[in-house]
Amino acid sequence: MAPDATSGAAPDVAPETATGTASGMVVDAPREDFGLFGPGSVTWRVMGEPVLIVGGIRALLLQALHPHSMWGTAQNSELMDPATAWARLGRTVEFVRVRTYGTHDEVERVGRRVRKIHSRLTGADPRTGEVFPVDEPESLLWVHMGEVDSYLDVARRSGVPLSRADADRFVDEQRRAAAVVGLDPADVPSSVAEMRDYYAGMRRRVWACDEAKDGFRRMFNPALPSRLMPLKLAAPALGVLVVSTLPRWARRKYGLPGLPTSDLAATLTLKGLYRTTRVVPERYRYSPDARRARELTREHATDPSLWAVAS
Repeated sequence: MAPDATSGAAPDVAPETATGTASGMVVDAPREDFGLFGPGSVTWRVMGEPVLIVGGIRALLLQALHPHSMWGTAQNSELMDPATAWARLGRTVEFVRVRTYGTHDEVERVGRRVRKIHSRLTGADPRTGEVFPVDEPESLLWVHMGEVDSYLDVARRSGVPLSRADADRFVDEQRRAAAVVGLDPADVPSSVAEMRDYYAGMRRRVWACDEAKDGFRRMFNPALPSRLMPLKLAAPALGVLVVSTLPRWARRKYGLPGLPTSDLAATLTLKGLYRTTRVVPERYRYSPDARRARELTREHATDPSLWAVAS
């Protein structure tokens, strides 16, 4: 890529076109701004799938296992207040949407805002009184990897068509997302193997603090706006599914059994959900951003047969 992932810049994915001038000179036409990813990226192929909602919630549970990350959130965020948690979660979803589909300017704007807010905040270890910055690199990387692992794991287990090379590309592409929150992409895992090694080193250092356990319990009975109250009926079943998708070691951190049978049941359920969504017409299945991404991918595909496989 022209600027590559290790620089934290966006890939040069938009094709150049040429236009003639009165003098006969050929100049480059303006290039459409696809943001960090664009047509041909695995990120655009994966992130729009409705089943990835499970991955987003899984990420929250995995992220909560780093005590500094959880304490920093609990002490500075509205996410722990039932009255404001939904609005706070909505802002997080909007950040992910812009980061995935927004233009470079839009991504930089939301990234600058998040980095500025985080740079002003601190958390405190309730056991020792130790004060730490919310934007310490270890916490930022843990949160980032929680997203990447969760989205990729749920996508692959659901049956979204992804080869091993695609999975590595997804992890590598997400280093651009890591740069948005202030991480150096060179310090971020760039493949599935590197991500596996990262978790092997971190899993002994993380645990479920009281705040993490409280958030875990509230997942089964979330505070929702009145217009979304029917979703409360689905919350327990969704919660069980999300928990079952966690790595076994993560389930044990929450005091739950890490049984292989739970892995199998979760995978079968994810496959069923994914296949069910496939029968829904695209105009209803995908968000406007995801539909646009798919349309642009089709337009810019060098080999339409590859898109057919991805569909």
